[in-house]
Amino acid sequence: MRLHPPALFIFAVACMLFLLLNSQGIAAQTSAILTGIVSDPGGRPIRGALVRATPEAPDGSARQQPSQTASIDDGSFELILSPGRYSVVVTRVSFARVERTIEIAAGQRLQLPLAMALEPLASSVVVTAETTPVEANTTPAPVTTITRHEIEQRAATSLPDLLATLPGFSLDRTGPEGGETSLFLDGGNSNYTKVLVDGTPANDSGGLLDFSNFTLDNVEKIEVVHGAESAVYGSDAMTGVIQIFTHRGDTREPELDLTGEGGSFDTGRGSATLSGLLGPLDYSVADGYFTTAGQGPNDAFLNRTLSGNFGWKFSDNDTLRLTVRDNSSDAGIPGPTLYLPPDLQQTNALHNLYANLIWNAQTGKHWQWHVSGDEASLHGIDSDPGNFVSTDQFNRATFNAQATYLFRTGGFTGGYYYEVENGFPGALEGEHARRNNQAGYLDARWQPIPRLTLNAGTRAEDNSSFGTRVVPRAGVAYLLRKGTANWGATRLHGFYGQGIDEPELAESFGTDPCFPGNPNLQPEESKTTSAGIEQRFASDRVRVSADYFYNEFHNIISFAFLLPTPTCQFGTGTYFNTDLAIARGTNLSIDTHIARWLTIAGHYSFDNSRVLISPNATDPTELPGNHLLRRPVNSGSVMLNAAWRRMDFNVVGYITGQRTDSDFLGLGFTRNPGYSRFDVAGSYRVDRNASLFVRAGNVLNRQYQDALGYPTLGREIRGGVKLTFGGR
Repeated sequence: MRLHPPALFIFAVACMLFLLLNSQGIAAQTSAILTGIVSDPGGRPIRGALVRATPEAPDGSARQQPSQTASIDDGSFELILSPGRYSVVVTRVSFARVERTIEIAAGQRLQLPLAMALEPLASSVVVTAETTPVEANTTPAPVTTITRHEIEQRAATSLPDLLATLPGFSLDRTGPEGGETSLFLDGGNSNYTKVLVDGTPANDSGGLLDFSNFTLDNVEKIEVVHGAESAVYGSDAMTGVIQIFTHRGDTREPELDLTGEGGSFDTGRGSATLSGLLGPLDYSVADGYFTTAGQGPNDAFLNRTLSGNFGWKFSDNDTLRLTVRDNSSDAGIPGPTLYLPPDLQQTNALHNLYANLIWNAQTGKHWQWHVSGDEASLHGIDSDPGNFVSTDQFNRATFNAQATYLFRTGGFTGGYYYEVENGFPGALEGEHARRNNQAGYLDARWQPIPRLTLNAGTRAEDNSSFGTRVVPRAGVAYLLRKGTANWGATRLHGFYGQGIDEPELAESFGTDPCFPGNPNLQPEESKTTSAGIEQRFASDRVRVSADYFYNEFHNIISFAFLLPTPTCQFGTGTYFNTDLAIARGTNLSIDTHIARWLTIAGHYSFDNSRVLISPNATDPTELPGNHLLRRPVNSGSVMLNAAWRRMDFNVVGYITGQRTDSDFLGLGFTRNPGYSRFDVAGSYRVDRNASLFVRAGNVLNRQYQDALGYPTLGREIRGGVKLTFGGR
């Protein structure tokens, strides 16, 4: 039979349809479907999570190219796979990586629910602002974050130098290297900011902390939260909280990083970090060493840092983590050499140890548990063989337990906190002081609509020095406008909090018969309010933010001298809650990505602080009407980074205006003039395993003082090499 062309065409189409339908039937019988929903711990769907399934050989090694897809708006995903064993990996920005191993058979439709937790070390996640980690763009309080990448770009080695370039900070340092170093945040005193190292309180009893020996060895991320956070963190969190997070191992092959550098003033620095993953264990251990001869007599400084971070994952929802950090330093203290001859004998030795053990777990869909115990041991010896030796020793041990109930639009947290403080302050001449504190706290977070986040909490703090205080906080964040084009998203936020700061041990328990402590001291208190706006432009390549703050400081402790007595011929005195002050101002910031290889960022801070009441002032600068000591009204910084191929170039400029200050020698100096300084850093990546870097601090060789009478370092240039082995 002869087929005509039309019939031949129809016959060919029929054969093709038969083969196609038959092949689809065969494929349906031999393929499998993997489905599921990706959600956060509260059950909210996560859009845009990348789900990748990689076939594995019987020995566990990958043998084929992976299949992948992304979750859609409701968090769901679907993958068509061949039967077999697969390694499933789920990733998304801000969330911790999730891994699963599955077996799937021909024709099977396997449902795999996946819950992703926020990644604490991600730059877009904030751990410190609330009782549980949250995404940075939903926090009511202003937050600034510094990542390891930024630290390496600037070749930074010192924490206070890094923080001084952030909004709201000013620096007080009595000497170039090793001099006592304090930081003021948004106009508050140096003891009004709580510092945490992987969750461990680093301040001594009363909130003081000397930052002089705090290096950036093994530091992965730094978070700064502005505003009173005593509702979450208790004493010391009067104007904000700084938390330092150390590095966690994240590579299956061990990674060894070695760094060595040297330069001006006979400076040398070396560090070694070993990190990785070993089954359920992640580990990171580091050793850092820094030494310099300084730029004058008795100006040498030696610093050593040991750091460890170890995590054990029982499951994705059950982890145990131990962190340890040990800082020890020895510094020569020449004194205010611009006014007096250098002291050739005085030294200051510090030894600070921080340790923390944390257990985090989630049971079911709604409950999260957090239990931690930590200890901080702070030891300082200020010695002058010709005069005296003063020893300060403090110990803070805390226990914290909290439970969080999560639901689709928020969560509630309740917790209990217990702390034991021991101390041998030098002012007590070897006498022991002890303070036991406990607290209960509540914190709530609610998103009634996707654009609106509400947060509120309160804490009842029972302190053995001053009794019970209740401190609240509340805040709101609202996404006013969405957008990704030239006129991008607009975000508003507001915050109110109250803070408390316990007296120093010597202020409450001093035993000197002429200058005793005052056991009736009340806590110093703060009320802080902030309101801000963040605006994005040019497809998120430009971000501008402005935050207004108003801080009131009540019951500030001062020392009052009284008349001499027969047994106290030089007079008597003790401490009282007398002073009142305010600080109000604005922090402005801008971040721009001009090109893929070029970024420019800057900030400006206006801090109009005032002393309102100070009946026991002993220096003219402490009288009412003055700005608070060593806090400039105007300050700012600018940072430029250019990364091109294997080269990276970084410039940081810091500018500060005139400050109220005092020589405290009776010479009559009460003003510290403003100054500007610029630092330059550059690096060249030779290959994956080696890079060269150079840093020039105070490159214009400016002569200035962070505290009157104490000169800072002139121009210093350091160069070095970083070597990396393994880490894949």
